Amino acid sequence: MSTRERAALHLLLLLSLIQTPPCTTAGKILVWPADFSHWLNINVIIEELLARGHNVTIVTHSATPSVKTEQSPGYNVEIIQVPYTKQDVFNTLDTMFKYWVNEVPNDDLIQSFLKIKGVLDQTTYKNQVLCRELFAREDLLKKWRKEQFDVFLTDPMYMCRALLATKLNLPFIISLRFSFGSSMERLCGQLPTPASYVPAVSLGYKHRMDFSQRVKNLVFNFFQDFLFTFLTALNWDPFYTEVMGKPTTLCDTMSKADIWLIRTYWDFEYPRPLLPNFKFVGGLHCKPAKPLPKDMEDFVQSSGDDGIVVFSLGSMIKNLTKERANTIATALGQIPQKVLWRYIGEKPETLAPNTRLYDWIPQNDLLGHPKTKAFITHGGTNGIYEAIYHGVPMVGLPLFADQPDNINHMTTKGAAVMLDFNKMRSKDLKQALDDVINNPSYKESMMRLSRIHHDQPMKPLDQAVYWIEYVMRNKGAKHLRVEAHNLTWYQYHCLDVAAFLLSVIALVVFIFVKTCGLLIRKCCRKTSAKSKKE
Repeated sequence: MSTRERAALHLLLLLSLIQTPPCTTAGKILVWPADFSHWLNINVIIEELLARGHNVTIVTHSATPSVKTEQSPGYNVEIIQVPYTKQDVFNTLDTMFKYWVNEVPNDDLIQSFLKIKGVLDQTTYKNQVLCRELFAREDLLKKWRKEQFDVFLTDPMYMCRALLATKLNLPFIISLRFSFGSSMERLCGQLPTPASYVPAVSLGYKHRMDFSQRVKNLVFNFFQDFLFTFLTALNWDPFYTEVMGKPTTLCDTMSKADIWLIRTYWDFEYPRPLLPNFKFVGGLHCKPAKPLPKDMEDFVQSSGDDGIVVFSLGSMIKNLTKERANTIATALGQIPQKVLWRYIGEKPETLAPNTRLYDWIPQNDLLGHPKTKAFITHGGTNGIYEAIYHGVPMVGLPLFADQPDNINHMTTKGAAVMLDFNKMRSKDLKQALDDVINNPSYKESMMRLSRIHHDQPMKPLDQAVYWIEYVMRNKGAKHLRVEAHNLTWYQYHCLDVAAFLLSVIALVVFIFVKTCGLLIRKCCRKTSAKSKKE
């Protein structure tokens, strides 16, 4: 072999080493997921971990409406028995939806607060019951300690998840998108959130705020932090202390997270500061569209050049009032497009021939279909990212939780129109669809966001799995956590330094004033003495 050939071979070997990802041997991963759309995100990660040869153990409860509980090679499930049923979970959700969408808008502030608090109290009760059942299982905790898991992955939708990682002394990763930049990330994750240009969740502001908006933004952040601290101190800190056998708080426990996987990206978020252990994985569940079922494809193709509209309010919404359903159906019947509506409630009386109802739709595949012109959505993060991935503009009908804030982000980026679900009339929905479909600016804005989403050095799912394996290889990622976690609130804001500097300045001013006073008095005495002599 010539010298040139050997050099070329060495170069090829070097390039292959550079492009080969770090090797991670098959590990053991403990996962405690949440339900509904939160499960979909975690499940995608689990499937990829299994495909890479890792062993995954799932913690769930007997009333789960979402989590896959069948055992399979490498996939183990531990089910915690709880004294409530799957139907109880759905009933709580239905009650929340009924209050929030149908009653709360018509109530005064006090009535709204009491109704929402009642639903949240039910959710907190079920959450605490599950946590107590789990931590009472000493046999299970002992078994998991012997398993020697490499990492713990969880969704903080329910509050005692991080406590299990602390109890088992495991490095852990949090996966979330409920309110990026809210109190949980700000107080527990130490994520910088300057009120001058980072809008608070639910206010609906852009990152460019005028003076009055910045005042409201600052006050709202303070109120949100106070409420979060008060509620966790009241409902959860005593439980954490009881389980750990020493004073422990929820926020301190969550602050020990090695990595925070944030299920958004700069296609959705406004520019803002991040920390080394906060990683964007928005749209990790998105993938190219697959062919539709034949009957559905035939209906789509029958739309001709007008195309189709995809409509879904998510898996949690089971029914609408007859008035709302008829209002929506009337609007849909007035557009030239064919409509595929995921809805399992009573068939609206005004349903037109161009609209078909489905118990379930392959949403990602429909949004990726070339005939899709618009997406009517409640504003869940999963649906928004599928629309961004495929470049489909939206009409948003947000209902509760983070949905109004999600849709507001998309409207400010020029890719959506937002309507008030309770106040919209048929003509409002029709006009919104006409604007989104026929005004090319909405499609152009969404395609720009889609290009941003696809222009990443690593796919979101690969990014999520990489950081999980990174924590496994390095036995944690504490070197990415900022020192802010070890500072008191007054040290973090340098109030002690400010107090010291003010004290020094005050002392200098005091000495200067005293010295000047002495000199003036001395001068005065000399002048007085001289006057007497004369």
